[in-house]
Amino acid sequence: MSTRSHFDYIIIGNGLAGLQLALKLTSDTYFDNKRIALIDPSEKSENDKTWSFWETDPSPWDSIIHKTWNEASILTNKKHIDLNLKPYKYKTIRAIDFYEMAKSQLAKKTNVQFLIEKVISVSEGNPLKVTTEKHTYTATHVFDSRIPEIFHTGKTKSITLIQHFKGWVIQTSSPVFDDNKVVMMDFRLKENDKTNFMYVLPFSTTEALVEFTYFTEHLVEKSTYESYLKRYIREYLNIYDYTIKETESGQIPMTNFKFEVFNTPQITKIGTAGGWVKGSTGYSFKHTEKKVATIIENLKQHRIPSYGFFQRKYKFYDKVFLKVLKDNNHKGEWLFERFYGKNSVDTMFRFLDEESSLTEELKIMTSLWSWSFIKAFFKTL
Repeated sequence: MSTRSHFDYIIIGNGLAGLQLALKLTSDTYFDNKRIALIDPSEKSENDKTWSFWETDPSPWDSIIHKTWNEASILTNKKHIDLNLKPYKYKTIRAIDFYEMAKSQLAKKTNVQFLIEKVISVSEGNPLKVTTEKHTYTATHVFDSRIPEIFHTGKTKSITLIQHFKGWVIQTSSPVFDDNKVVMMDFRLKENDKTNFMYVLPFSTTEALVEFTYFTEHLVEKSTYESYLKRYIREYLNIYDYTIKETESGQIPMTNFKFEVFNTPQITKIGTAGGWVKGSTGYSFKHTEKKVATIIENLKQHRIPSYGFFQRKYKFYDKVFLKVLKDNNHKGEWLFERFYGKNSVDTMFRFLDEESSLTEELKIMTSLWSWSFIKAFFKTL
């Protein structure tokens, strides 16, 4: 197929948001006559991350789900909280499985082209131009996953923490894991007064992803993650003989930065660059699915794609939570212990999915009420 120079839609970035959007566009006959380009410098041929999420209904991603769980636990230095997740299931997808499925399905579409190039600039106007290191393309609309440069400068008034982590998929020679239960947070191994925890996804009785995660303002040395991973596996999981099969690491911004102000009638920011990652938790998979559905509906109704993306109240709740963690980072263990220990699974997940009622939201707020929370609440107001 020869490369065109003009497209109806150009998607910059073949990550979670870009590929979900392309899949949704090409699954709707309304867009059959739209020419779509996906531009990314990477072939997306490595398993660079793991996405986890919860849901009650069958998923459009069920064919690539790597593992599901019906139970979870949260461990703190004071409590062991066990959660029966029903009617929800906690699910995990390996990035490589998602990439391969998406590329395979999109390759069958005659109106889609993959361009392995790096985008240098996007210029609004008539026509709208996307310039790469190799070519210049024009488009009717651009969906852009590049984070605005001003966010990286730190010269904003937004509250920003970083969810930064490193994990190992380890294999043991004998059964040691309970593969019916995911450890969502284990706070028992702490570094000073920071909010950090372990995350354990047991894929089988002999294989699991063990990840060390921080919710802090600053990063740490690579050796710090590895030191805590080794110590946790040895002292808390009581595993002395294991093989590291895979390694993953990453940084997810937890922020109230106003990414949405960069949306225009011609350009829609997507993914992390669009503020689709939930500020207080870093969860993105299901939020991305919802934002993509909104884009599709808006396009069909001839509205700007970003219309109705955000609910102001959830932005406020995230900002309060971030303010507490920024000013009192050591409070993270206490906050999550209260959140998971004093609320039902339905209430918590509906709140995190931004589908909660006012009654549920008041219950959540009450469960977290403390002097630190009160101060953050009124500072945010």
